[in-house]
Amino acid sequence: MSHPHPELAPPPPLPEGGLRITPLGGLGEIGRNMTVFEYDGRLLIVDCGVLFPEAEQPGVDLILPDFTSVRDRLDDIDGIVLTHGHEDHIGGVPYLLRERPDIPLIGSKLTLALIEAKLQEHRIRPRTTEVEAGDREQIGPFNCEFVAVNHSIPDALAVAIRTPAGMVVHTGDFKMDQLPLDGRLTDLHAFARLSEEGIDLLLSDSTNAEVPGFVPPERDITNALDNVFANSPKRIIVASFASHVHRIQQILDTAQKYGRKVAFVGRSMVRNMGIARDLGYLKVPPGLVVDVKQLDDLPDDKVVLVCTGSQGEPMAALSRMANRDHQIRITEGDTVILASSLIPGNETDVYRVINGLTRWGANVIHKGNAKVHVSGHASAGELLYFYNICKPKNLMPVHGEWRHLRANAELGAMTGVPHDRVVIAEDGVTVDLVEGKAKISGKVPAGYVYVDGLSVGAVDEPVLKDRKILGDEGIISVFVVMDSTTGKITSGPDIHARGSGIDDAAFSEVIPKVKEVLERSAQDGVVEPHQMQQLIRRTLGKWVSDTYRRRPMILPVVVDV
Repeated sequence: MSHPHPELAPPPPLPEGGLRITPLGGLGEIGRNMTVFEYDGRLLIVDCGVLFPEAEQPGVDLILPDFTSVRDRLDDIDGIVLTHGHEDHIGGVPYLLRERPDIPLIGSKLTLALIEAKLQEHRIRPRTTEVEAGDREQIGPFNCEFVAVNHSIPDALAVAIRTPAGMVVHTGDFKMDQLPLDGRLTDLHAFARLSEEGIDLLLSDSTNAEVPGFVPPERDITNALDNVFANSPKRIIVASFASHVHRIQQILDTAQKYGRKVAFVGRSMVRNMGIARDLGYLKVPPGLVVDVKQLDDLPDDKVVLVCTGSQGEPMAALSRMANRDHQIRITEGDTVILASSLIPGNETDVYRVINGLTRWGANVIHKGNAKVHVSGHASAGELLYFYNICKPKNLMPVHGEWRHLRANAELGAMTGVPHDRVVIAEDGVTVDLVEGKAKISGKVPAGYVYVDGLSVGAVDEPVLKDRKILGDEGIISVFVVMDSTTGKITSGPDIHARGSGIDDAAFSEVIPKVKEVLERSAQDGVVEPHQMQQLIRRTLGKWVSDTYRRRPMILPVVVDV
């Protein structure tokens, strides 16, 4: 199995007749999925998603793929194929379209409806092409065939990309539920047909490659939900992804059975469920869904709230309820259902929310204590079955952390893909399909691009490091006024601390040391303000470290008069 190395250089020019595949996100992480295909100087992009920040990225709203490698080639992009409507696959589209608004978007009806609603908030009117399973579209030199796959959102598609260099199949996110709620199976017949034609390279979802066996069918959840509804004496609050139409449909059906009214809470939940209902993907019985304002007129045992926040997102409705920062107040006897799996990295945030809800008396039901969620990604048994159908000549695991990618690679090798044809890449690593063999050819920039408020890319790692220091250690400000002629101190040093746990009065011990250093520096003829600031920072920093074992940010200000 080939794998990337940190010493990889930028890739050489693509050999004539070759196809280059460049993942700009989604490999080594769960999120910001984006893959660029290049043939004969033209580009096709599959998905453009976002990654949600962790605690180590304070203040960051979203993390985007790095568009650097395509920024100078925006006119070469023939289209963006969107496999499905989850944020980690479509959330970055508005930011790429800011750079070229007329890039065509190709996707299924629900996927395009979700991205169009998002783009409306960014005041972008996209060019779109709606496709269905079985359709074929010529997108520049790329002939794309779309195949139905089953996932945790309706209308998900895999795409088979045909070029003279060979056929590449990108699965998108998929599983093989044999009893899907909407009756839409992963089209194994189509994959078998593609296999007979010859799949030169398969890019396959790796998220559950470590999990043995098969994912249970979505229908199995119905009984668990029925049991929760039957035994909940007061309100039921369900937290789910705002795009999980299947799960929301099960909640609606169970609420109807038990005579409860349903209200959607949160802008994205209200918007997405409205879109799903209007397009016929969500079947809502008349009178079942009410406005959240009507809940005060209903008894608690007749209420179901559906909100966002199943991953512990700080600003989502459920987190705010747990923090008593929401109009809906959790009370003793309420039942909260977390209808989702834990995305790796979110565990701490989710358990913090669970503890907060429990503190106020809620009974919290989650995947760990009840069968209220099944994954949307194929487990190892399904992947083995899938590879035996597809028989790919080359395999490239995608969509997963390193452990998932490697586990998926091993599964492919077990089904007969030669070890030297299994390519484990990471974000930015280019893979060239030339004369039927896929191999790593180089690396392009693929770092994190942070969205912070209205700024995109302005926040970088040094800024995040400063934020971490401020959050963990606090800040000490020092203000000194000096005579620019004599170099003598005319006022100060005035030292104040915030968030460091050090009382301002304690600095009386170090002020003489700071004065001494500055006066000695002036005698030596060093009176330039920046140099003075460095002296203050070193002197004060050493004293704080020796005295308190802390390393706060020190902000010295030297004023010449």
